[in-house]
Amino acid sequence: MRAATSKQLTELVNPAGFLRRIAFNLLVDEARRQKCRVRTQPLLENADAPSRAAQEDAVHVREARHVLEIALAELPQKTARIFAMNRIEKKSYRQIHLELGIALPTVDYHMMKALAHLRQALGHSW
Repeated sequence: MRAATSKQLTELVNPAGFLRRIAFNLLVDEARRQKCRVRTQPLLENADAPSRAAQEDAVHVREARHVLEIALAELPQKTARIFAMNRIEKKSYRQIHLELGIALPTVDYHMMKALAHLRQALGHSW
């Protein structure tokens, strides 16, 4: 339909390419429509329990938190403190450097050490 109603139809140099482009654009349009479509589930009056996926997610979160706590406990005290200051207290490397009286490269060293250890413990890259 798009090709038949196109104003460019009489001036085509490459009709096959023109048709391929139309087909490609139709596929892209359909993919966008599918991506934007919101799927809803009917509300059930007596459904208080979380769905199976939500239960599994909660289990995975608890397991990951447990592994993270163990991994943090395995870090040397100074490395753990610097990691906590940066990631939990949201302090910059410069703030940590000034507060602890250590060099900026030392802060960077401890953060890299902590992140490498946690990455290995959690089994994936951050």
